[in-house]
Amino acid sequence: MNPTPYQILVSVQQLQDMTAAGQQVLLIDCSFDLSNTDAGHSAYLSAHLPGAHYLHLDCDLSGPKTDETGRFRGRHPLPDRADFARRMAALGLRDGLQVVAYDAQGGMYAARLWWMLRWLGHANAAVLDGGAQAWAVAGLGLSDAVPTAQMGDFEPTDSLVSSLTATELQARLGQIRLIDARAPERFRGEVEPLDARAGHIPGASNRLFRNNLQSDGRFKPATKLRAEFAALLAPQPATKVVHQCGSGVTACHNLLAMEYAGLGGSALYPGSWSEWSADPARPVAKG
Repeated sequence: MNPTPYQILVSVQQLQDMTAAGQQVLLIDCSFDLSNTDAGHSAYLSAHLPGAHYLHLDCDLSGPKTDETGRFRGRHPLPDRADFARRMAALGLRDGLQVVAYDAQGGMYAARLWWMLRWLGHANAAVLDGGAQAWAVAGLGLSDAVPTAQMGDFEPTDSLVSSLTATELQARLGQIRLIDARAPERFRGEVEPLDARAGHIPGASNRLFRNNLQSDGRFKPATKLRAEFAALLAPQPATKVVHQCGSGVTACHNLLAMEYAGLGGSALYPGSWSEWSADPARPVAKG
């Protein structure tokens, strides 16, 4: 009998059970710090979950910030799909293999990898609920050994997720429910530490991604998340929801939370506020 795949969240105990049963798991550390982009990799080299590989947000989970015409695509635009598929294959990814992503930042970067694997058509990807902190609370050991990658044969298939360009999003404003995962003060336009202009995309609603978590860093129960998101989305169904944030990273956390809550089918605007605000012709709202 094939093991049951995990496609949204996996607990520390479930991860232990899989490895104890001899199931192969591709474990990926996605820890990162926007203010010190070397910190995540440095922390990984010092100590990480045994057997974990590392993927860097800027180098592995993002593509060039400008396109061939010089147009700014945002701070963390998606990489070329084929290039990213080859990067995952180089870590050993093959069709059907269970991937578990984690970080030390509440899942904000692990959720990006989860979404990107679904973008490649790979369904068996999950985020470790509670991340590195839950592993530590369980009293489990860490390692500084960097595993040797065994080349996989993964080839991308039809995407399991959807995304919009800035032009497509602008044409649909007023027809969809747009959810912004940034901090409330950034959403309101009171501060803007990273991007060209302060404010938000007109018509957007704010849902800070950290509101998906309990005080221990694990996700809230699915029923709780469903109630919270249902109130935010009404009257639109999940399939008419588009998620964005500063640069298309923490928006994936809200996408993951909605999927866990049984509200699948939402789309991502990968360029997010960083791309939108860089074009002075695009409208901006505050408050």
